[in-house]
Amino acid sequence: MYSLNKPLLGAAAFLALAAPGFAQAPAPAALTYADIVDLADGAPLVVRARITDQVALKPERAPGLAPGHVRLFIEAETAALLSGNVPLGKELTYLVDVPLTQKGKVPKLKKQEVLLFARSVPGKPSSLQLVGPDAQQPYTPELEARLRPVLASLVAADAPPRITRIADALAVEGALTGESETQLFLDTANNEPVSITVVRRPNQQPRWGVSWTEIVDQSARPPQKNTVEWYRLACSLPAELPGEANLSRDTRAREIASRDYAFVIQQLGACERSL
Repeated sequence: MYSLNKPLLGAAAFLALAAPGFAQAPAPAALTYADIVDLADGAPLVVRARITDQVALKPERAPGLAPGHVRLFIEAETAALLSGNVPLGKELTYLVDVPLTQKGKVPKLKKQEVLLFARSVPGKPSSLQLVGPDAQQPYTPELEARLRPVLASLVAADAPPRITRIADALAVEGALTGESETQLFLDTANNEPVSITVVRRPNQQPRWGVSWTEIVDQSARPPQKNTVEWYRLACSLPAELPGEANLSRDTRAREIASRDYAFVIQQLGACERSL
């Protein structure tokens, strides 16, 4: 992560601040929903900015720089603070790695508008640290329109928590042939309970849903695709049910739990990313 005040250019302190590893790949044609949440979820600040100047650093002052890239010291003006509660001034500075042009030249970013996913630098209110290798994105009104509801969902009081693992899975068969119920209990980063229920009835399509409270609710509904609820599941759950999470000792019950888990994963669909 990078931060730099302009007076430090050329100073030894620069090498300490310019941590390696943030080589930005060319921006894709369109970010997926998961890309947007990935960026927003890890960024205390989301800023729309206009680049006013750039300085290309010499390779010896850019440790960890990927081949075919250049590290830039950027000066920018704040256009809008989309997310975050840290006061920002009009002028901003930060470091970013960008690919060279096809001719091997430094790209000219001056006057471009960008979206920055960043954190502030303690004691340096004008300096930002980008949170990842793709944390500078070209600004478009369309991207902002897709980003704003994500930001609102992430800070909502009932925002779904991050899933850390499948704690337990238990399946039971009913009295009728083809009748069963599977419950999946998930651990979360803030220890809030999350559970998934899959119910099968004879001659009916299987029903499933997710409960974000302590109540295990058979009437719970699946999350709508391209929502933060969907993202938490589709982009966190493993492809297969871990054997240690399956509490059933009976072979048939274990098979039902694994089958129903696979059904949930299929219903969620792939967590597609382009970054």
